[in-house]
Amino acid sequence: MTRYRLAERLTRSRKSGISELFKWAGRPGVISMAGGAPAAELFDVGGVGSAFIRALHEAPAQSLQYGPPEGQQRLEAAVAEHLRGEGVSLEGQRILITTGSQQALDLVARSFVDAGDAIVVESPTFLGALGIFALNEPRYVTLPVDADGAQVERLAELSPDRLPKLVYVAPNFGNPSGACLSLERRRWLLRWASENEVFILEDDPYGALRTDGAPIPSLKALARDIPGAPQWCAYTSTLSKTVAPGLRIGWLVLPAEIAADLTRVKQTMDMHTSSLVQEAAARYLESGVLPAHVERIRKAYKQRKDALVDAVRSTLGDRLSFVVPDGGMFLWARFHDEQEIDTQKLLRHAAEEGVVYMPGVYFYASEPDASTLRLNFTRGAPEELREGVARLSRAVAHFQATQRAAPAIA
Repeated sequence: MTRYRLAERLTRSRKSGISELFKWAGRPGVISMAGGAPAAELFDVGGVGSAFIRALHEAPAQSLQYGPPEGQQRLEAAVAEHLRGEGVSLEGQRILITTGSQQALDLVARSFVDAGDAIVVESPTFLGALGIFALNEPRYVTLPVDADGAQVERLAELSPDRLPKLVYVAPNFGNPSGACLSLERRRWLLRWASENEVFILEDDPYGALRTDGAPIPSLKALARDIPGAPQWCAYTSTLSKTVAPGLRIGWLVLPAEIAADLTRVKQTMDMHTSSLVQEAAARYLESGVLPAHVERIRKAYKQRKDALVDAVRSTLGDRLSFVVPDGGMFLWARFHDEQEIDTQKLLRHAAEEGVVYMPGVYFYASEPDASTLRLNFTRGAPEELREGVARLSRAVAHFQATQRAAPAIA
């Protein structure tokens, strides 16, 4: 084997067992509740295809030529209209079109975080964000998550000389917890960040996927009513969960004062997001079909979520605990301590039964809880999800029988 001298930060960032998990997920007959992708059968293929045709017919040069690094003006205008409908004030703000919201996270991390700087993250938090942050070699401040989202009030315990450089939070149905940050906590976080001059990155890919309850305004929308707050928070979202992840279209709303700096960073990364895709995405948003399309997605996901929750509750409810999410794509659960179940070890037994999930340990910046797991409910029909839970229940029984039969180590 060739011994390349790769950067230490790269070797640290890629250590996980996820590749083996997805090998199992690809086997015939396996029910996968491990991934984080939307339901492909719900894609608006006709509407998206029509938008691409119109883009090439109406604007061939703009669609096929290099474009501005901050994004095509037409898409920026369409996104601005969408954001205003969500209550976001764009006064003193700029919109940067990104190649998916993942790139927005990367841009902010590269622009704000030096090696050794502190980043606040939820515990658990998005695996993809941890992968990006790891390349910047930060130290982490973690916030436990409960039914009302991240316990942001713990930030008050930090001493002035130990303040973080960045707070990363996914307040709506975060991956993996599915929790929503309460309105009170959102306002508290904005006031704290403004008073302490700490930058917030709000990641909101799932906010449109609410299936139950009333929407809560984004941090970016609430910021306009809190003195100083608009200048201390950025907001990113995407078309990946509502239209199609293959488009790789996201956006970053950030203070105008730093927009040029982050645009320069983006330009060094990929010049600009695909001109053709931007022109098509703009026309899709302008067509007005998105709200009805998202409503179809919500209805389908609610059926699937309810089926999964009912199956877990009736089959495994005495062995684990969970909070029913009001939307998003995931159910986050934890086996009770007395069950003594390590979900990484359980996974092999589950795969043998024909079902896979995501062990929870991958979603922690530190001190992972081995009793946790994430179940995706968007990729399967209700009957498939029920069968998946039945297989998981059999795997749990087999795993525990194996554990009891194992000889004790003196």
